Amino acid sequence: MRRTAIWLGALLIMAAAWMSAQDKPKSEDSSTEARTIETTPLKVSVTFTEFEGEKKVKSLPYTMVVVADGRPPKSVLKMGSRVPVYTGKENGMQYLDVGSSIACQANRTKDNKFDVRLDLDRSWVEGDVAVPVDRGTSSGSSSGQFPEPIVRQFRSELSLTLRDGQTVESMFATDPLSGNVLKVEVSLSIVK
Repeated sequence: MRRTAIWLGALLIMAAAWMSAQDKPKSEDSSTEARTIETTPLKVSVTFTEFEGEKKVKSLPYTMVVVADGRPPKSVLKMGSRVPVYTGKENGMQYLDVGSSIACQANRTKDNKFDVRLDLDRSWVEGDVAVPVDRGTSSGSSSGQFPEPIVRQFRSELSLTLRDGQTVESMFATDPLSGNVLKVEVSLSIVK
């Protein structure tokens, strides 16, 4: 009888432990916790400034919001026009995108700064050149001229480490044909 009482007590203790484990809410899966990442919205400003000697000719500012969260998605800003270009074929017009394209990604570093990666592409029309155009008509052929645009371009991929409120002049380039200088300034601030 005593043995039965001991076995019965042990069985009751095990049943109580099992019931207690069933009543506890299940904790979130550890892989879900690993996917939770702190996000920080950032305002990233990029300014292209062009100089002709010491004289400032253009200043083109662009601002975008980027979420610093360590994931691949990025913010992209595109601003420009489509410029006609003669291809020399029948119905020979093609359109070329001209303007600014900026792609940006950001990650928070351990020391509360941000690694910012930028892909910059800026193109602009600077004059044109007359291109002879042959137009076939039913009564014969006629020719004329088309003002073919001269398109200049600046491209860069850069990576910067910035703190909240910091501005950096990150690029400085000289156009080999015109001699004009292009400066790129990047600033970052946390959106509050």
